[in-house]
Amino acid sequence: MIVILLGFPGSGKGTQCKRIADKFGFSHLATGDIFRAEIAAKTAVGEKAADYLKKGKLVPDAIVIEMVAGKIEKGGKYLLDGFPRTLEQAQGLADMLKGVGAAVDLVVYLTLPKEEAIRRMASRRTCSGCGEVYNVASRPTKVEGICDKCGAAVVQREDDTEATAAKRLMVFEDLTHPLVAYYKSETAFEEVDAASSPDKVEAALSAVIEKTKAAR
Repeated sequence: MIVILLGFPGSGKGTQCKRIADKFGFSHLATGDIFRAEIAAKTAVGEKAADYLKKGKLVPDAIVIEMVAGKIEKGGKYLLDGFPRTLEQAQGLADMLKGVGAAVDLVVYLTLPKEEAIRRMASRRTCSGCGEVYNVASRPTKVEGICDKCGAAVVQREDDTEATAAKRLMVFEDLTHPLVAYYKSETAFEEVDAASSPDKVEAALSAVIEKTKAAR
């Protein structure tokens, strides 16, 4: 089973993917994590991605597909987080899956007002060591600026500042409309209110996944 979770940056995709992956046994493929690993390893594709992320721009389709392509194997059970982001990426994913005899089973869109997405992103902090994500408003560290898990410094990423967040959302919106239209016509498509509490969002996501499983 292959499920895609779409939504604004700041809509809680990463948090919900971790919960849902643990609950249903999915392999969680997060492009953000893949990007950071490639960037940290200073690979050629990672260096290319870093240049775009620093400017608050989306990474070009060819680079994203190159990063994700090697992670999907035949017979796998995947939850895709942050990919695809464009119609071209969706079509590239369809071709990749066709090659291993699979297809997307469900797409869930986490809806969230733009103002709330910007507020959440500007409040987000990330551990410079292990990558754990915090939020100064809703999930602060026990000791200010220090990761609860590994003790490394917790910082605001350059792409989480308010100005960069607003720019990212504008770009995301422009690219997402055709992507949503594509998936509505191609596969099972559901919307979940991401402004609710994390527990309520998880319950709604679980319900639509269970419904899709039952229909297969």
